Amino acid sequence: MDLFDVLTLIGGLALFLFGMNVMGNSLERRAGSKLKELLGKLTSRKIFGFLTGLGVTAVIQSSSATTVMVVGFVNSGLLSLRQAIGIIMGANVGTTVTAWILSLSGISSGNFFIRLLEPMSFSPILAIIGVGLTMMSKSDKKKDIGMILLGFAVLMFGMDTMSGAVAGLKDVPEFRNLFLMFTNPILGVLAGAILTGIIQSSSASVGILQALSATGQVTYGAAIPIIMGQNIGTCVTALISSVGANKNAKRAAVVHLLFNIVGTVVWLIVFYVVNAFVHFSFVGGSIDQVGIAVVHTAFNVLCTLLLFPASGLLEKMACRLVPDGKTPDKIQILDERLLATPTMAIGRCQEVAGTMARISMDAMRTGCALVKEYDPKAAQAVRETEAEADQYEDMLGTYLVKLARADLSEENSQQVSKLLHIIGDFERISDHAVNLVESAEEMRSKGLRFSPAAQKELDILFAAVEEIMDLSLTAFLENDLDKAMEVEPLEEVVDTLKEQLRNRHILRLQRGECTIEQGFVWSDLLTDLERVADHCSNIAGCVIEMTHNSLGVHELLDYVKAGSPSFTRTYKAFARKYALMDQDSRLS
Repeated sequence: MDLFDVLTLIGGLALFLFGMNVMGNSLERRAGSKLKELLGKLTSRKIFGFLTGLGVTAVIQSSSATTVMVVGFVNSGLLSLRQAIGIIMGANVGTTVTAWILSLSGISSGNFFIRLLEPMSFSPILAIIGVGLTMMSKSDKKKDIGMILLGFAVLMFGMDTMSGAVAGLKDVPEFRNLFLMFTNPILGVLAGAILTGIIQSSSASVGILQALSATGQVTYGAAIPIIMGQNIGTCVTALISSVGANKNAKRAAVVHLLFNIVGTVVWLIVFYVVNAFVHFSFVGGSIDQVGIAVVHTAFNVLCTLLLFPASGLLEKMACRLVPDGKTPDKIQILDERLLATPTMAIGRCQEVAGTMARISMDAMRTGCALVKEYDPKAAQAVRETEAEADQYEDMLGTYLVKLARADLSEENSQQVSKLLHIIGDFERISDHAVNLVESAEEMRSKGLRFSPAAQKELDILFAAVEEIMDLSLTAFLENDLDKAMEVEPLEEVVDTLKEQLRNRHILRLQRGECTIEQGFVWSDLLTDLERVADHCSNIAGCVIEMTHNSLGVHELLDYVKAGSPSFTRTYKAFARKYALMDQDSRLS
């Protein structure tokens, strides 16, 4: 093996790792919504967690990525440690899918039809299709599919290049002696763990071992401990990720490590003890790519069979190794570990924004109630809620800006933009709730009270604003287009009500039925309520915009008014529902 073979090997390794990264990222991006759906259905039952971890890892081709996600979810309080254990075990089994895919490169035959199954026969076709979809398609879905195909083709080219580069080593005695050294189980485990720890991917390190097996110099006796060590080395990524996380998140990373260490120790001892009596004939024989895939899968399945019933013991061991501190853990609502999985991060942002939306709307409802009947405790609660909404906006805004810098699909990018716009509207609604509290306190301190006629009018406006808040909140939380389409007609009714109530107040002023001080408070209330309706309109507009994927919010709302046949009908229905009672000239 000369210098040029070494350079070819390095180039093949680079292509292999790059292809694996491209394919994994594209699969993750394409399957993102499904992954979110899978994780959202988790229950306390371990078997569901195991199947979820298996499915997610089989899709994104990386147990390290799945485990890092789990650490992030535990740190955010979305998963308990017990739920995380099942997912981690499933991830270890799911990662074996990659080895089976890579074993396709070992297919070799003179038969024409079998040769068609060889990756190097169909990879060029996949590469051409992938390039075509990536360069010429405008659809995110087709582009992602193109990148998946292209990543797979590059992966297989890299695998073939590595195998070709090391082929000459089959006649080198030193290379054979190197792998004979790894038949020492301790050295083999250490070699596998160190290699995987460096490249932080057991799938990639298993692929490298499969490429080396093409020399025929890798025996089962050397491969088995190396593969076990590779499973330990992949824990490095999760352990690094858990730095700075809370106790349970660190425990999740420790469980991953314990699972692989305990499994390795137990099954390595079992294998060598049985071999001492039975003397397996295959131990000294050469292992091929399929054999490596079989060993990799068998080891992880056996570890799961051994430790799945003992998951409670793993949990206790992790708690002993990472004991509780003197101060309770803080739940990190938005964990930056999730930024590596944009779809998951966006889903989490939507959940947090939903919490912010609910508290802002509740504050506004309380503010309306305080205008009618003041309660100092409720007033303080509204102020605390407004401060909480401010914190949510700062936290979400900072996180979403970081998320916007990631490699996002067009759909995900629009979701991030929508959330950035909407959280500002929710925060402003909580500000208006405080304004209502201040108006109520002014009325109380000055002994002001609206006339029965004025209070009835205000109650009608309160009811209209409460309904528009309910519609916009439902539209946002459930992505309900029908509810969103009802918001703008009701917003126009609120605008009309505001003008009617302003005009009626002017008439009362002219008759001397109310004071100027009452008028100032009245005007402030109308302005705050009308602006809340405006913010609800903005929220609904963003929901509609996401569905149409084209116009800006204001242009879109104009389109809805002009182009929807149901707009006028809905407007008239709301206008009738919130019509002011006819009153005589004295109460007008």
